[in-house]
Amino acid sequence: MDIGIALPQHGTHARPETIAAFARDAEAAGFDSLWVGDRTLAPTEPSDVYPGGTPENPLPPAHRTFLDPLTVLTVAATATSRVRLGTSTFTAPLHPPVLPARALTTLDRVSGGRLDVGFGVGWLRDEYTATGADFGERGARLDEFLDVLHGIWTQEEYGHEGTYWHIPRSHFGLRPLQQPHPPVYLGGVSPAAMRRVGRRAAGWMGVVLPAEAHAALWETARRAAREAGRDPDALRQRLRLNPGPGSTAEEITAALSGVRDPGADCFIDLQGCVREPEEALSLGVKVLELLRGA
Repeated sequence: MDIGIALPQHGTHARPETIAAFARDAEAAGFDSLWVGDRTLAPTEPSDVYPGGTPENPLPPAHRTFLDPLTVLTVAATATSRVRLGTSTFTAPLHPPVLPARALTTLDRVSGGRLDVGFGVGWLRDEYTATGADFGERGARLDEFLDVLHGIWTQEEYGHEGTYWHIPRSHFGLRPLQQPHPPVYLGGVSPAAMRRVGRRAAGWMGVVLPAEAHAALWETARRAAREAGRDPDALRQRLRLNPGPGSTAEEITAALSGVRDPGADCFIDLQGCVREPEEALSLGVKVLELLRGA
């Protein structure tokens, strides 16, 4: 199982001057991948409660400060040479696809072909309101977004006439280094999201869950893959663990050790666990050593 760690990006960790050194040190320590998340805004009166939050505390205060994910990954790409670089997850339906297509293609080339792209639909309706998108159509928007991205990535000349976006036939000479394109993973925990994973993704951008819940979701994706004529054994999993404040290296290691599925890799986001990037990396290295028997 490959192990990754989230880059400094939000709350007290949102210090751009730490990104490059954190990325270099994480790679040197033996981590396999580096990750970012995506938060567009933190409303003062949010429409929805953060998963695991309460009406009294609907959003983590750390989300009030959030560095742009693709910029953070670009800094990390230029500071490293081996680790994979991933988004968990980029909220695709908020964006016209031609712009992320260019940014992601550039990032894949800058990184030497080390990009893993995780897309999701998010959970906060206010982000859709702020960007002029319809939250109720987020699944359909993601499907069309993926169609456009695939066309831009695989065709020299491409145009699109769809429900949400109209793209004049154009030249797309900028190609990803990974062919035919970087691996695309899809997030979500609903049956519809898991069926989409099975039908059209390289795998699932998920979270570490209790074994029974995880197995049920994963079987939904595998069944959808079979029904679509795809090999379910080719699907991969990228699972995130968000330890709570004060979690120990031993507790985090135990949670990761419970992931037994073949084809599942994990990464830890320690920004909600400790206050400083240096603390996060130190704790992450302890977890890595425990997992690998150092």
